[in-house]
Amino acid sequence: MLQPHRVVIAAFAGVEPLNVTGPAEVFSVATRVAGTSRPGYTVRIATPDGEPVATAGGIRLMADLTLDEVPGDVDTLLVSGAVRVDDHGVEPVLDGAIIDWLREAAPNTHRVASICSGAHLLAAAGLLEGLSATTHWRTAARLAADHPEVTVDPDPIFIREGRLWTCAGIASGMDMALAMVTEDHGPELALATARTMVMYVKRAGGQSQFSVPLTAPADPGDRIDDVRVWIGEHLAEDLSAEVLAARLHLSVRHFSRLFQRRTGTTPAAYVESVRLEAARRLLQDSDHGLPEIAALSGLGSVESLHRSFRRRLGTTPAAYRRRFR
Repeated sequence: MLQPHRVVIAAFAGVEPLNVTGPAEVFSVATRVAGTSRPGYTVRIATPDGEPVATAGGIRLMADLTLDEVPGDVDTLLVSGAVRVDDHGVEPVLDGAIIDWLREAAPNTHRVASICSGAHLLAAAGLLEGLSATTHWRTAARLAADHPEVTVDPDPIFIREGRLWTCAGIASGMDMALAMVTEDHGPELALATARTMVMYVKRAGGQSQFSVPLTAPADPGDRIDDVRVWIGEHLAEDLSAEVLAARLHLSVRHFSRLFQRRTGTTPAAYVESVRLEAARRLLQDSDHGLPEIAALSGLGSVESLHRSFRRRLGTTPAAYRRRFR
């Protein structure tokens, strides 16, 4: 008889509760939907000392075992992240006990993944060296600065590099878990799980996948966020770095540096991402033809629309519309 897929989620004080409970629920629902036809999953939560941990949302999570008690035959190991917010911004929390344990446990685990800023823990343990990875957009620039050996891409919902997976943050952990269900048990169970949870089915890893909205709401009074809002309202206009910098009366170089520090990406990459998101939503929600969508989204031409979709999403506008309409 086939054994359930064994999942352990490592957590520590300050984690976002959905980082832990979201993927756990996906695996749980998949198991219930599969019934007796598939072995499904077992999910256990491990903390450094086996004690309950207080999450960022104030909810306390009960632990099933300590880190040292995690067996060596785990199939999937998920590591949640935590951040510290102060007047200087958002800082990822680097829990030393988790990092030391990862160095020992990860090499013997079939699949290792981080949720949100948990990517910082994987990187600190040396697991992401030479690989591409993603994390929450608010800490992506910090991950790239602290670990130049890691290719950080702040756009994807999740990235898979062999047995190493990283995801963007919070709810995207559920997208990643659903992709793992697809890999383990096929698209039919993943689709049934998504329907039960009222989720979209995303493609399995290896290409960018965007949620709605693309980025978090702006912070009132933040000059870069003011520009970001203006970009979203003027997609068909000239959104070059020169034009955007002029709005803030800054040099292009200074503006680009501030923008990347605040968003984790360059102005040009951000503008293309927002335009692509607008095109994606028009394909999904309207009857506009491709020339109109290219114009309204600011991508300009059908050729540019196709190029952006292929590069960022690995598909064509027409195929995307057929799948998600």
